[in-house]
Amino acid sequence: MIDHRRLGRELDLFDSDPLAGAGLPLWLPAGAAARHAVEEYVRDLERRAGYRHVVTPPLGKRELFETSGHLGYFADDMFPPMRLSADDEFVLRPALCPHHALVFRARGRSYRDLPLRIAELGGMYRAERSGVLGGLARVRAISLNDSHNFCALEQVGEEVRDILRLIGQAHAALGVRPAGFRLSLRAPGERYVGDDAQWARAEALLRAALDGVEYTEAPGEAAFYGPKIDIQIRDAAGRESTISTVQLDFDKPERFDLSYTDSGGARRRPVMVHRSLVGSMERLFAYLIEVHEGAFPAWCAPVQLVLLPVDDGQAGAADAVAAEALAAGLRVEVDRAGSLGARIRDAARGRVPYVGVVGRREAAAGQLSLRLRDGRVLDPRPVPDALGLIGGVVAARSHALLP
Repeated sequence: MIDHRRLGRELDLFDSDPLAGAGLPLWLPAGAAARHAVEEYVRDLERRAGYRHVVTPPLGKRELFETSGHLGYFADDMFPPMRLSADDEFVLRPALCPHHALVFRARGRSYRDLPLRIAELGGMYRAERSGVLGGLARVRAISLNDSHNFCALEQVGEEVRDILRLIGQAHAALGVRPAGFRLSLRAPGERYVGDDAQWARAEALLRAALDGVEYTEAPGEAAFYGPKIDIQIRDAAGRESTISTVQLDFDKPERFDLSYTDSGGARRRPVMVHRSLVGSMERLFAYLIEVHEGAFPAWCAPVQLVLLPVDDGQAGAADAVAAEALAAGLRVEVDRAGSLGARIRDAARGRVPYVGVVGRREAAAGQLSLRLRDGRVLDPRPVPDALGLIGGVVAARSHALLP
């Protein structure tokens, strides 16, 4: 069975160490390179869609999470407060929404500002039991692709539909294959905030946004502050989890007394839409490692091109090609250790998309022979053409190795 933990070790993507602690993975250079490529893509996708990125701290005063309701409804999943003095306690945040509410109220807002889309790839922490932790799929330190979109009530339906389209675009680029859509609702007897009218209105808005989309209803899976649309995935073992989500929240704007001025000058309460396009980097990569079997699309592969000089006489030529590739924005390495055959096999084991062989003829002619990860071998071509081919596939975020 494909297991992201085994592949993560084989490909040197991430590690864990008891001295660091369970559920606190260490991203190694290869895994960090792939993760950074995905983060850059997601930020750019959001920026083009009108999102504004912020940076907020991964902890806050106890009062912040009392105001948000997390300490009242979510305390069992939070780390204990850290007391600096009798009246100064800090908490590692379990979610980003309280800080984003503070960003919204940092200044006065007008209806012209809405929808205001506040995005961040930020850290948060959950006090998961050690027995449920595993690889990247369940961790205690979480890097969440998150956003909170503040809307007028009449904007919510279109905003949710736009979010679902953006989620589809991100999933297509990454190779995410959703297992289904789930409308997560309240269940009798559970603790929730807000009144029945708010919940009914929120559920109606989400149902309308899902018009034409096949989904299942999941009573009891709602957040404590509102219903949500969850996009599900299945790992290699068939276990289901949520990777992307859209949640409606009428409660936080009340708790933080958020408001904007409408076109008539009246003070109105915005609706907060919580959304994540790709979820946490940890859970996302647990899935991506398995679904791609470690062979990431070229645009987010840790190393996109490995150059192999046939012997020491071509080392300088290989270094020159590597410099050109770096200047072109590619992630490239030169491998000189061992026989050519062994180095080709090493690149194949590492799932490197492109291997460039530099022999005497290629060095003399300023050419490169490309071997593709799938076994195809291309005729020698001028170095700029070879790098242009790779750069074009990367820029298109294609899953194919040739244009």
